[in-house]
Amino acid sequence: MTLVYLVVLLGGLACMVLLDVRYRLVFGAVGARAAITLAIGVIFFLAWDLAGIALGIFHRGENAVSTGILLAPELPIEELVFLSFLCYLTLVLYTGIVRLIAAREDRR
Repeated sequence: MTLVYLVVLLGGLACMVLLDVRYRLVFGAVGARAAITLAIGVIFFLAWDLAGIALGIFHRGENAVSTGILLAPELPIEELVFLSFLCYLTLVLYTGIVRLIAAREDRR
């Protein structure tokens, strides 16, 4: 039982927050909408995971880098952090790309 994977995920999440704060991409631009969108994404993928677990499709593999803390059977805490990271990364990338395209169009 170690914290390696969880710490790496939280580090990646912290980097996304720094990018977001620096360039006002997601929460700096539209805070309430961003929080709702992020929550909807995490809830959707969490429901997806729970359905897969219930159907016997998803299983948690034992490894040396996870905490071993489970939120539900076969659902490690790292999965919730990963889903949050994935949804937040998608919001940051989407907003950043939209801004880059708009800036490019403005220069024409």
